[in-house]
Amino acid sequence: MRPMAEKFPRFEIRPLTEVEGGGYLIEFPDFPGCIADGETPQEAIERGKDALRSYTDSLKELGRPVPEAGTDAFSGQFRQRVPRSLHAALARRADREGVSLNTLVTALLAEGLGRRDAHKEKRSPKGRKRRAA
Repeated sequence: MRPMAEKFPRFEIRPLTEVEGGGYLIEFPDFPGCIADGETPQEAIERGKDALRSYTDSLKELGRPVPEAGTDAFSGQFRQRVPRSLHAALARRADREGVSLNTLVTALLAEGLGRRDAHKEKRSPKGRKRRAA
């Protein structure tokens, strides 16, 4: 029988640009300032476990409270207030496209994030093209 998996708090992981040194960065939102990096996502996670252990041990040694890890992951739901005119425009477009308002808004958000990420890639040193001399 396998031992029960250790509880691992919520984390965010992202690729680092060449300017930042490359590899991957892991951060723990519930533990401010606790970060680690690695060449691969898995290595970043393993190093993150060590960083988190050191972080909480240091707080305990200093007699400081250890933050509570968030127990609930992102639910996939959030509320956003929008002007009535925008709500109406979105509802009309969803109706024209034959989809629910939720489906339309999800698609628009994903498309916007994709464009933003693509724009960042074009601006990063990795994405820059060298001009011939």
